[in-house]
Amino acid sequence: YKYGAYERNLERQQYQIKKKKKKRKALKVFIIILVVLLILILGIGIAGYLFINSKLSMLQTETIDTTAVGIDSGVAESLQGYRNIALLGIDSRADDYSPGNRSDCIIIASLNEKTNEVKLTSVYRDTYVYVEENGNKKLDKITHAYAYGGAQNTLKSLNEALDLNITEYVTVNFDAVIAAVDALGGITINIDSSELKYINDYIDATSSSSGVSSSHITRTGNQELDGVQAVAYSRIRYTAGGDYKWTERMRDVISAMLAKAKTLSLGQLNSFANTILPRISTNITSGEILGLIPSLATISVSDSQGWPYDVKGITLNAWYGVPVTLESNVVQLHEELFGQENYEVSDTVKEMSDAIINRTGYTE
Repeated sequence: YKYGAYERNLERQQYQIKKKKKKRKALKVFIIILVVLLILILGIGIAGYLFINSKLSMLQTETIDTTAVGIDSGVAESLQGYRNIALLGIDSRADDYSPGNRSDCIIIASLNEKTNEVKLTSVYRDTYVYVEENGNKKLDKITHAYAYGGAQNTLKSLNEALDLNITEYVTVNFDAVIAAVDALGGITINIDSSELKYINDYIDATSSSSGVSSSHITRTGNQELDGVQAVAYSRIRYTAGGDYKWTERMRDVISAMLAKAKTLSLGQLNSFANTILPRISTNITSGEILGLIPSLATISVSDSQGWPYDVKGITLNAWYGVPVTLESNVVQLHEELFGQENYEVSDTVKEMSDAIINRTGYTE
């Protein structure tokens, strides 16, 4: 029996499904962070910067060695004017952001500091690159970088594999959105008959994975949803409109959260911040976050994409997504994210790309 065209086609289809799922998770991480910041900004009109500053002190903060995150000097120079921040979603169900957890979601938010334009890039967790593990460099899934060295190790893998200049990160776990909606006291969403057909299965699945109990939706129309129900609503994909409608539901949830936030009293806003902010870990200081607030109104998310663009699966000791090739994928990334035509990759990327080819035999 030979591994033939049917198996290769099935493998490609399965990987495309995996890529879509990871992109959705990545967007959820960005949405959680954005919603928290916007809701806090609403609090400025109530209590001013002193209130915001006191709340930001509740963030879990970490100081990492930014001189040891794998930034090439030539890359740093070429990316002046771009602020790249890693948004990490980890598989911890508790508020534990220490090494040992995997980063199931990795998204790079690239901010053009001249135009305030943001582009989002999901890096798929199974991507086959160099990862430092117990002091040794080996080819592995990039999701394992966090397990072996936390955020700092993840930044190192990203910078070395993609020729980036990331020194900042924000980490959340996926249960944070449930807590956010519950802390707001629920949100109002209009459920139609096609959505009612699917939402209760998603409620059961979300309750099971999060450990947070909820109840079924039994009617259509406007109604108050708790955190589990809101997440379940945002996960519905199989009605008319497919993924377009799915993204619309996510926007509905965001809009509903912001609308509810505008009605909060100072005490309720304080409770919301107390619930959500301790669930976020970052090395961005409170002062830097406050400095971003005046420009948030003009920031626009112009594009989102998944990376690597060209991938082929391989099963070694486990299943991996191999960039084909790493070098060409990095060239395309820099052209699309930063407008760098005829980009020349670093020696680090060239060496890593050759090592991946030698290990897998996958070339263009």
